[in-house]
Amino acid sequence: MGEMTQKISKANKEELLKILNCAFAEEWLAYYQYWVGAKVAEGIERPKVAEEFMEHAKEELKHADWLSERILQLGGTPILNPEEWQKAAECKYDAPSNGDTRVLVSQNLIAERCAVARYQQICEMCKDTDIETFRVSEKILKEEIEHEQEMEDFMADFNYYRQ
Repeated sequence: MGEMTQKISKANKEELLKILNCAFAEEWLAYYQYWVGAKVAEGIERPKVAEEFMEHAKEELKHADWLSERILQLGGTPILNPEEWQKAAECKYDAPSNGDTRVLVSQNLIAERCAVARYQQICEMCKDTDIETFRVSEKILKEEIEHEQEMEDFMADFNYYRQ
């Protein structure tokens, strides 16, 4: 699949597919972390936080879809076994230790910062070698930056109300 796509990409194919599968696994784990966080969230901030988490979960799933399409276009195979996601991911899934919205937001902030670094890495890797992978990664990076900011905003709100 994607014969011409594979020809025009000047990136190291093996290295690129490995990092794309790493990001793919991380997106699935991020999806689940947000989804389950929305379900178990507790506290006065719960409605707002849970709503935002569900929105982020949908976006993380969309990112996984975009990455799987790009992996296939490049002649690779997205990780097929969910048990392999934890092994492939460098940004790890952090299971909720409790439903406190402050804890959940803090866990997701850490994950978003890792995601921002991941997509910056892919953009740097592809900017001169694979423009389409660069564009996909740049689009995801933009949304991950927004997610990070939203988690930081929640943390600022929590600190404001704590005073």
